[in-house]
Amino acid sequence: MKSICKTMNKMRGIFLQAITVAAGFMLAACSSGPRDGDHVVQLLTTNDVHGCYFDSTYVGGGVKSSLFAVKSVVDSVRDADGADNVLLVDAGDILQGDNAAYYFNYVDTLSPHLYPRVASYMGYDAVTVGNHDIETGHKVYDRVARDLDSYGIPFLAGNAVRTDNGKPYFPVYKMFKRAGLKIAVLGFTNANMKNWLSEKLWSGMTFESLVPLVQEDVDMVRAKEKPDVVIVSVHSGTGSGDGSMLESQGMDLYKSLRGVDFLVCSHDHRPFVACCDSIGLINSGSRCRFVGHGTLRVTVEGGKVVRRAYDTELIPVDPHKIDPGMEARFHDDYKAVQAFTTQKVGELKVDMRTRDAYGGMCDYVNLVHTLCLGCAPARVSLAAPLTYDGFIKAGTLIYKDLFTIYPFENQLYVITMTGRELKDYLEASYNRWIVTATKPTDHVLNIVRKDDPRTGRKGWSFVERTYNFDSAAGINYTVDVTKPSGSRVVITSMADGTPFDFGKTYNVAMTSYRASGGGGLLAEVGIDTDRITERTVEYYPEIREILYEYLKKNHVIDPAVIGDPAVIGHWSFVPENITGPAIERDIDLIFKKNTKIFKKDD
Repeated sequence: MKSICKTMNKMRGIFLQAITVAAGFMLAACSSGPRDGDHVVQLLTTNDVHGCYFDSTYVGGGVKSSLFAVKSVVDSVRDADGADNVLLVDAGDILQGDNAAYYFNYVDTLSPHLYPRVASYMGYDAVTVGNHDIETGHKVYDRVARDLDSYGIPFLAGNAVRTDNGKPYFPVYKMFKRAGLKIAVLGFTNANMKNWLSEKLWSGMTFESLVPLVQEDVDMVRAKEKPDVVIVSVHSGTGSGDGSMLESQGMDLYKSLRGVDFLVCSHDHRPFVACCDSIGLINSGSRCRFVGHGTLRVTVEGGKVVRRAYDTELIPVDPHKIDPGMEARFHDDYKAVQAFTTQKVGELKVDMRTRDAYGGMCDYVNLVHTLCLGCAPARVSLAAPLTYDGFIKAGTLIYKDLFTIYPFENQLYVITMTGRELKDYLEASYNRWIVTATKPTDHVLNIVRKDDPRTGRKGWSFVERTYNFDSAAGINYTVDVTKPSGSRVVITSMADGTPFDFGKTYNVAMTSYRASGGGGLLAEVGIDTDRITERTVEYYPEIREILYEYLKKNHVIDPAVIGDPAVIGHWSFVPENITGPAIERDIDLIFKKNTKIFKKDD
């Protein structure tokens, strides 16, 4: 395997050298070097837009932050500093998360995709591929890549390498001229892709670690192109900088990269900026709430850059201050998405809140379990609350509500697991979810008093990501909070009352994210997700589509049906005299219902 990887890396290097030579001819006119004097380059960035193209919530007159509002910020900088001095770059995850993206991904597949048209109108210079962009599948992101290219906008991912010939699947970089300077923009996607997504979605590719690849590519581009400024955009979180997280290598790069002026990070949705005397780092957060802004002041003497000064900041986006020309330009597209979004799909008998999932069984997760167990041949379902704090009001459901219920384009897998593996899996899940408690005044939920990275609020929040809090259906079990980690879960039977056998193999339904290794739960029980196909019994379409088909058939989401114990079984936290008051108090703390429960020193 190592020899194969070395061969692919060599082939990729040869190809990159070839394209850099070709690109060098294109900018031969600039080879004389920049003029002497002071130059200022303004870098504007977005990331994790997640389909927030339009400012409207489609129903009720609500307004959300969007690319419409981002355009106003971008224009203000261009007007102040001159468009020729400004670069606009996106760091990925643009094709998933909102109805507008979904509509042009899967419903209207004949019209030119909306995002490339929006990106062209806004004057984006380069866009990086995100993991959720790959999640849409080849048909979508290949189409978007072609449409972006038609506007001269590269869809960058230098570490996405073809398995057939070792060449980059997407462009690696592009050269620009701004403020009289030659600027190279390189882009790289998340290296952890195969641990989240089905190989079907990224067939023909493999994804290399950003370290040391980014530095190697920067060095090669610098040698061939002789750029004055280098910008690296990565769809990767900042991380801790200790090399421990494949999906969050931003800080690792920030601390180690040489010859790079700006590093644009993304993925973790955490607004963050930093700079030192040699590099600036920008992560604008997510969903168009901020625009990242980097300023580079360059002094040129004798045709060479002799001094650089960096500044980075986050510019808040006012969701109500939008570009009217952009609104008019894409009005027909908006109306098409709105019509799709507001179509009636069924009825909901009771209110559903995703926060209820953190305290035990609830209608929200029961619904997901019911959908999964309805796909033969699944006997057991594993699912988590994928919307942190969603709320769906009882009454008529429209298609927009399905994005609150299930926000991701995850497929459904059915894989084989032994009874022992299932038990160990649940132990691993609840170890992230709860802590050991011995009295009603203890915490039960695994929470800490700090800034919540998901919301930015100060206060109590979960230590772990809630989308990894998997519960099981199809079996009956309890979770004893007084027991230590690894000894909390007691499985009593299958949902139909038949014995549960630790030595038996069961068909287990889960998301493609989880089956591909997302969250690391399967790895914790010793299941090799690189070989998950050997365990896979069946694949099913996107879970949101399964929900849509369920509603077309049944017309209503009824708690009595989705909570049928004969189908989904039952589980609970025990003992109730501890878990009842403790969990209620913890949830109150997290969601700010009651801030006077604990003393200052608790």
